[in-house]
Amino acid sequence: MSENFEPRIVAFLCHWCTYTGADLAGTTRQQYPSGIRVIHLMCSGAIDVVYVLKAILEGADGVMIGGCHPGDCHYQSGNFKARRRIALLREIMACLGMDADRVWLRWISASEGRLFVETVREFSGALEEQGANPLAQEWDI
Repeated sequence: MSENFEPRIVAFLCHWCTYTGADLAGTTRQQYPSGIRVIHLMCSGAIDVVYVLKAILEGADGVMIGGCHPGDCHYQSGNFKARRRIALLREIMACLGMDADRVWLRWISASEGRLFVETVREFSGALEEQGANPLAQEWDI
């Protein structure tokens, strides 16, 4: 593995909580790994696992889904839907021989900018230990 390996993370973030938490981290000038690319969702319940798989298959080293804490969803039950979908996705990934640990679902509220930074750092560190996504090289033409 290269010493300069920086994991590429695709993050699907809920507008009402995690996206706002990430914004808070940015406005308070907290530093986190730059390899993260954010996709803004209105609710984590809107996550479609096809896009999570597409990100992994196209070379992302990890995918993070961020939503409101259980019971705090702006749309009542969106985060519970996200939790069910990601649990099923992780089982499917394991059955297919894919590394399910490359997909994280975390609850981060709008006031938890520090938790957002710590979560991204922790995820990036875990991905550095795992190394680059092997599926990315299999699909190179």
